[in-house]
Amino acid sequence: MKLLRTENLTRYFGGLCAVNDVDFELVSGEIVGLIGPNGAGKTTLINLLSGVFPPSSGNIIFQDDDISRLKAHQVNSLGIARTFQVVRVFKKLTVLDNVLAAAVDRRRLGPWSLVAQAILGRSWSQAARDHDEADRLLEFVGLASYSDELAENLPYALSKRLEIARALATSPTLLLLDEPSSGLNPSELNDQIEIVRKINRQGVTILIIEHVMKVIMDISQRLIVLHYGKKIAEGSPREVYQDPEVVEAYLGGETHVEYR
Repeated sequence: MKLLRTENLTRYFGGLCAVNDVDFELVSGEIVGLIGPNGAGKTTLINLLSGVFPPSSGNIIFQDDDISRLKAHQVNSLGIARTFQVVRVFKKLTVLDNVLAAAVDRRRLGPWSLVAQAILGRSWSQAARDHDEADRLLEFVGLASYSDELAENLPYALSKRLEIARALATSPTLLLLDEPSSGLNPSELNDQIEIVRKINRQGVTILIIEHVMKVIMDISQRLIVLHYGKKIAEGSPREVYQDPEVVEAYLGGETHVEYR
């Protein structure tokens, strides 16, 4: 089943076209890699899909609804979550409270409800459900033993996991991952790959930006390649890896690349 599609998606920043007439589709349950040289428009595309800013033209259709002009919180409430290339967590909160904050935000409580909660506290049953779910997510990403630790004290690799847990707390149907493996050593890299696979096995569709070829080749069913904002290739990892235009974009010249 088609989960998301874009139609002639374009975004300008002044005279710079960062995403140029991009069409693609995501099918429910798959992992799709989004690759391309630095400055290709990958993060801009993720920003468009997640509602950080609207497209200059074109459309984003999610589960048959046009979400092109929705704000980020509205997009998230529909079931699209994302992580960031630079980790964004609440450093002065505990690991557990970081995940609890994301769970509460997912419900997008109105101002009067927030006031009532501030005065009276959440209901016992809701607080218990939120706590249980946060505990489950921390166990899922391997952070259960760090529950009471301040987020600022986490090693970098574990901060990346916390950001994933926070995204999962919003109960996404589609998860957008922006370089979740950047800066990790080989052991941490393998752990991160397994977490992404576990998320997908739970039925979450994943679009992942990644420069680490081991990650993108190991876990992606399909790859989409951007270059100067345009989609230049799409297909299986084998097909894309051997595409002359992709080799040209990454390496320049007529370089032969062997897929292994």
